[in-house]
Amino acid sequence: MTAQGLSSEQAQALLTEYGENCLPKPSRNSFIRLFIIQFRSAFIYVLLVAVVVCLILGQLINAFFISVVLLLNALIGTIQEYSAQQAADALANMVPQQSRVIRDGHPVIVDSRTLVPGDWVMLSSGDRIGADIDLRQSSQFQVDESALTGESISVSNKEQAFAGTLVTHGRAEGEVIATGINTQIGQIAKLVHQGVDTKPPLMQRIDQFTLRIAIAIVIIIALIFSLTLLRGADLSDVFLLGVALAVSAIPEGLPAAITVALAIGMKRMAKANVIVRKLVAVESLGSCTFIASDKTGTLTVNEMTIGQIWLANEHKYHVAGEGLAQNGLVHRHGHGVPVTIEEELGLKQLALVGLLANEAHLAYENDQVHADGDGVDLAFLVLGHKLKLTAEVENHTQLALFPYESEKGFSASVNDSQQGPFIAVKGAVEKVMTMCHLTEEMEQKILDQTNWMARHGYRVLALAQGRGTAESDEFSKLEFLGLVAMSDPLRHDAIEAVASCRQAQIKVAMITGDHPVTALTLSQQLQIVSEHDKAVTGNELSQAMALNESEFDRLVASHRVFARVKPEQKMEITQSLIRQGEFVAMTGDGVNDAPALKHAHVGISMGLRGTDVARESASLVLTDDNFSSIVKGVIEGRVVYNNIRKVIFLLVSTGAAEIFLFILSVLFALPIPLFPLQILWLNLVTNGVQDVALAFEPAEGNESSQPPRAPKEPIFDRLMLERVCISALVMGLVAFGLFAMSLEVGMSEEAARNLTLMLMVLFENVHALNSRSEHRSLLVVPFFSNPILLVGILIAQGIHIGAMYMPGLSDALQLSPISFSHWLILLATASVLFIVDEVHKKRWRMRTNLNLGEPITDRRPE
Repeated sequence: MTAQGLSSEQAQALLTEYGENCLPKPSRNSFIRLFIIQFRSAFIYVLLVAVVVCLILGQLINAFFISVVLLLNALIGTIQEYSAQQAADALANMVPQQSRVIRDGHPVIVDSRTLVPGDWVMLSSGDRIGADIDLRQSSQFQVDESALTGESISVSNKEQAFAGTLVTHGRAEGEVIATGINTQIGQIAKLVHQGVDTKPPLMQRIDQFTLRIAIAIVIIIALIFSLTLLRGADLSDVFLLGVALAVSAIPEGLPAAITVALAIGMKRMAKANVIVRKLVAVESLGSCTFIASDKTGTLTVNEMTIGQIWLANEHKYHVAGEGLAQNGLVHRHGHGVPVTIEEELGLKQLALVGLLANEAHLAYENDQVHADGDGVDLAFLVLGHKLKLTAEVENHTQLALFPYESEKGFSASVNDSQQGPFIAVKGAVEKVMTMCHLTEEMEQKILDQTNWMARHGYRVLALAQGRGTAESDEFSKLEFLGLVAMSDPLRHDAIEAVASCRQAQIKVAMITGDHPVTALTLSQQLQIVSEHDKAVTGNELSQAMALNESEFDRLVASHRVFARVKPEQKMEITQSLIRQGEFVAMTGDGVNDAPALKHAHVGISMGLRGTDVARESASLVLTDDNFSSIVKGVIEGRVVYNNIRKVIFLLVSTGAAEIFLFILSVLFALPIPLFPLQILWLNLVTNGVQDVALAFEPAEGNESSQPPRAPKEPIFDRLMLERVCISALVMGLVAFGLFAMSLEVGMSEEAARNLTLMLMVLFENVHALNSRSEHRSLLVVPFFSNPILLVGILIAQGIHIGAMYMPGLSDALQLSPISFSHWLILLATASVLFIVDEVHKKRWRMRTNLNLGEPITDRRPE
């Protein structure tokens, strides 16, 4: 193959043979298949049987409305899951890529998806490489391979360039040797799709809950069915009673309420810079017991900053300011007055060398910073602005540039000067020292100073200058100028965010490719570890894994800082933590992080610097790449779960009350107290407005101090079981008393059901208020903190009263108007539920010594 490239016919034939240059995408369920999947539920099976029974009995209206409920719930679930799939596909195609190739002997721009093996590709600075390429010619060519390898320093690659990486400098041409799944990035993507999707904790709990409720329903229906048959009841009445019981017990509004709660959490998380790709991940993040975080850009600002300078004459300087901001002064150690460059010639010369051996570009315009290049080079450009040295660079014409290569460990430039070619070198301390003529005493001083800087979390570079030519990069006999200590500063809110995790009893670990000393120092500043702890290196992890899995697990369990970690070791750490029972959230941005993100319970990709493959593998995407946003998401996840519990409590306790009402009616040989259609009206219309509104409850304020929930912890814990039983007994017993007394005083069955239905609606209104907090008295919950619920209660009551006066609907529901005095008596009767619930909450707090801290305020998540 020559630089003439392929012809259009050849390219089309190869495209047919190899397929599009795309990474494999996970299989997606069609809309129809998703709709069918929604019917895989124990609740649904019970309701389907109820529909069949209604059809057999000729209860067409009941059958119709139960069927509508089933279809609506299935449709809601289908739309939610299908939307999540569409969002994932949109993320994968968010950044269209193009490549410049030779076709038919001419340079053309083509869609990178049409690249084929044999294509001749031309690359230049800023290009995203679309396929694996065998480089045939290059000029000062450098590539950022961090997306593939995790290494943040640009590398010079004279032989190959890989798909998904970014050209940061120079030009190159070459032949495509692999596309799609056959590329290096494709092989990693294949690992991603081998990950096994586990059900999130919420879905596990819901599945357990629905199965237990369904079993209980079947048992209760069987018992009552047998009892009524033994009494000689008509078979059709018995079956109708069974349908009524089934409709009573099943919380038909639960799927919609859960979807709304998760959607609200998703919207609140978006305001906290957390984009949710999978809806159930909203709650999953709240279950996390362990967060394994990247260092660069997540806990730090991802901007290298020069903080200390040490000259060969042993003068030391402190450089103020962080990141790319140019507003920082330079002070000599022990002097309070900022230095001027005219007085500090040694400092000037060191900074000038850093500016000359430099490939980055930095400009400040209208309060905007335009930066392009390696972080180390940018740090020297910022120093040049602080020392007002940038104009000096223009006086030195560049004759040659030797870009940084990890194998060589330095970068250099040869510049013209009045005394002849001038060499500027910066790089690893050990490498630059070999280029300089140094005494043993001076070598020791340099090493001592280097070690001191490293122990304080700095990355250390050495700078030197000399005379030479542009013909070779084999430099020697240079003059050693000094050391520069730079760091990627911690984010201002990182320490507070880690402290919040500690308060929430969530463990935090740092996983980085950085030097162990640097990682350990930053972790100590963040208080992830104490000064007595140590960092584990990738080599130590490999040695432990070579012994056995349990030794590896022991090493991971006993440490919180992992340095010099290889990409594949991130996934091994994730799997180890999961084996130890942790519920793991893992952050990542590169293609190499994708397998770990997929295998973690909650994968969190970076939005600013994350790759498409990383985002595709993640459940959540941080739009600001900030660790503190994860913490906010954890709190919001806990709020969502608490609100779902409140919704379940409201629905299950009212359903249990209806069952208790039926059981009492059967035991005392009374007519059926409510018809199936009336129960559907209660559960879906009057209660449906309220249970959805409960999902809007704000945070109670103590979410951040609560320990993470165990993944297998059931929704029905002891507290909820007690509250459901007590509430159901009160509502069921009082409603039965009203129904029985109404019949006793000579009311018709229809009139008695009318009053009973009105009382149940009022019970639901009061109970919705009781459900706002599991532990706190309603008297300390700010009344207007959830106005949507208050409006929902008014709407529920208004709808029911309106139905009494609406022809057709009132006939179907067998409703009739009641007097205002009767309504007030029923409201007062329903208020008994409030008193009983308040007494139980107080007794629970006393019994468990529950300390809720300060009274709740009107607090909403950001």
